[in-house]
Amino acid sequence: MSKLYLVPTPIGNLEDITLRAIRVLKEVDGILAEDTRTSGNLLKHLEISKPMTAFHIRNEHLVVERIADRIEAGETLALVTDAGTPAISDPGFLLVRECVKRNIEVECLPGPTAFVPALVNSGLPAEKFIFEGFLPHKKGRQTKLREVADYPYTTILYESPFRLLKTLEQLAEVCGTNRKVCVSRELTKIHEENARGTLAEVMEHFSKKEIKGEIVIVLEGATTMTKKNTLSENDDLED
Repeated sequence: MSKLYLVPTPIGNLEDITLRAIRVLKEVDGILAEDTRTSGNLLKHLEISKPMTAFHIRNEHLVVERIADRIEAGETLALVTDAGTPAISDPGFLLVRECVKRNIEVECLPGPTAFVPALVNSGLPAEKFIFEGFLPHKKGRQTKLREVADYPYTTILYESPFRLLKTLEQLAEVCGTNRKVCVSRELTKIHEENARGTLAEVMEHFSKKEIKGEIVIVLEGATTMTKKNTLSENDDLED
């Protein structure tokens, strides 16, 4: 029976691919890839040869119906992104929605995703959390930052290394410099780093080095005390 598989791929360390993911990639008729070059390197490493179709943020809304048609016609396809689980700050949602609409079977494999290890090793409460993904670059950014500052639970953000310091500075402006944070980069790779401390301490740490790798920011949730501290800091800045 034809279906769509969502197959997580390693976020860095190639050993993190599961045996089940390898089997599915070997068995499907074709692979939908965010970047066929990146996925091609992974498939070469796994010694898998399958036809690939580009499926990325710039074309997904144009090809969703065509791909769903292929599955309805009898093909079984796997969707992979450059790293991690499809549809988590990556393409995938539109295709899953279309398949569900058409009663096409969808199966998502468990596997790598960046925010879970970043959250768990942050040392911040993990029983409840909010995943925001990437902040808006321009329109709505300040509004979203103020929302994040007031969230009562640990909040997870994705960021590029080029915008990390700017984002930490903006978070400090709305949360106060004493809010706790953990910044994880290069997760699962040989140079993995988890920088923990207050926003002020972590900003100072990264201001002294070249920043590389994908970034996950795990921010302490707001409490009555942190809100009071933020108000006090803002009063001091205004004086």
